[in-house]
Amino acid sequence: MINTQNLTQFVLASVAIILVPGPSVMFVIARAVAWGRMTAAITALGNALGMLLLSVFIAVGLGPLLQKYALLLIAVQVLGGMYLIHLGIDAWRHRQEHAADMVKIEEVRPSSYQILRQGFTVGALNPKALVFFSAVFPQFVDPDVGSITIQLLIFGAIFTALALLLDGTWGVLVGSSRDWFVTSRNRLVFLRTVGSLVMMALGVGVLIPIIFDL
Repeated sequence: MINTQNLTQFVLASVAIILVPGPSVMFVIARAVAWGRMTAAITALGNALGMLLLSVFIAVGLGPLLQKYALLLIAVQVLGGMYLIHLGIDAWRHRQEHAADMVKIEEVRPSSYQILRQGFTVGALNPKALVFFSAVFPQFVDPDVGSITIQLLIFGAIFTALALLLDGTWGVLVGSSRDWFVTSRNRLVFLRTVGSLVMMALGVGVLIPIIFDL
């Protein structure tokens, strides 16, 4: 159902984007800094479930259209690549403010249900994730091997599993050394800087193949 080469490239790209400090990772890290490992792990679970729901909506809604209109696929990729570059530039410009917000610790820890719900909301309603799924996932589909909708659903499930594993790992690592992060905002600024550069690079990577194919 999915081209093996496309699947391998998709997994590698997903690991790269999840590992670097993007919006979801930074949210999990903020929870870890504030309340430790367990809170970060629950946040990562909620975020992954939210992203899974979002990926299903995108696959069901976008898949049939991409299958029918080849030009729409190109348009989605171009707009998505440009927006990813914009997100990277925005994250770079505001990296100091984002780092400052992350070290603000609320006095009362939310309940586990509240933490899960907050993580789910961030994952399901994150416009950046919407653009990423819409712009990057179609890069790896192959209309010749089967339904684009099914391929997008499989990609969504794989990405969600990887996000849960890797975001959770981030949360556990930061939660175990939270004092080290809190005592130096520059470390958080560095993480945000790396994340912004990767988002810009990903956007450029989306656009380059399209430009050469024109």
